[in-house]
Amino acid sequence: MHTEMQRRSAWLGMGLLLTSAALLVLGMGVGSTGLDSLQGLRADPIAWQIVWEIRLPRTLGAWLAGALLALAGAVAQGLFRNPLADPYLLGSASGAALGGALAMVMAGTSAMGMAWLGRLGMTGMAFVGAALAVLLTLLLAQGVQNTLRLLLAGVVVGVVLGAVRDMLELAYPDILQSMKAFGLGSTVFVGWESCLLMAVALLACALVAWVLARVLDGLTLGEATAASLGLPLAPMRAGLIAVMALATGTAVAQTGLIAFVGLAAPHLVRGICRVAHGRSIWLSAGMGGVLLLAADILARWMVAPQELPVGVLTALLGGSYLLWLMHQRNQRKGKEAG
Repeated sequence: MHTEMQRRSAWLGMGLLLTSAALLVLGMGVGSTGLDSLQGLRADPIAWQIVWEIRLPRTLGAWLAGALLALAGAVAQGLFRNPLADPYLLGSASGAALGGALAMVMAGTSAMGMAWLGRLGMTGMAFVGAALAVLLTLLLAQGVQNTLRLLLAGVVVGVVLGAVRDMLELAYPDILQSMKAFGLGSTVFVGWESCLLMAVALLACALVAWVLARVLDGLTLGEATAASLGLPLAPMRAGLIAVMALATGTAVAQTGLIAFVGLAAPHLVRGICRVAHGRSIWLSAGMGGVLLLAADILARWMVAPQELPVGVLTALLGGSYLLWLMHQRNQRKGKEAG
């Protein structure tokens, strides 16, 4: 059985790599001008500019953002031992949204605000907001020792910061439309600099999570069992929470709030092959990249030359998948009970 799962995971990894490559090529050809931009690359400098400066970084950025969210989701589900855990549990999404709202308010109200915004940018403020939200959650939970307290603290911080953001939007209605776009999620403004930032964050987070994966394997057997194995739970938990915060904050700062990718990708991987977290983390990241990139291409193509917010599609598709999964489980339980 173990050998079979290892073989399945290898095939899944190869399939995700091939699918990612195919979607990257497809993403370069999908846009308001269709495939004409690809066909005229050599002869038309404008076509080259469209593909190289707009479509390619956006396509690669969508894959990287999906991989970051799925990686954070896999870590969250292992850390909290809850298959419904997602990357936004520690309040990072609400913190990022509040940071973005503050950036917009500062930019429109004072010269000092413009100076700060020039240094950090909208994405920098969103990332700072996400990081501060996670720190506030850790402070409220009094550390990382108690996962239930940490979970509850994250929910409280998310609600409170969301309420503060709503108050800002009421006080400054000019930012409402921009915040709506941030909440729906989009890869429109992802450029090469964003891709480089997300690639570095993904590599760092994946390596740290892979090194600390044994604590996630230990926690599947229970906290007492994990402690009896001699694992230093507190520092390893802190490292995994840092991975969650960095991965989620980086993705949200670049693309806004994109739902269900971080929740659904680890589920899909577990449905295909159940392997240790050290391998599952990499597979989940690849699955998340494929899901978000496919959704982004679909969002660009469905109503071209217009486009849908990618977060709307991920919410519809991811929510439908989870409802189907719950239905299947209920049916299975009914058969077992009968």
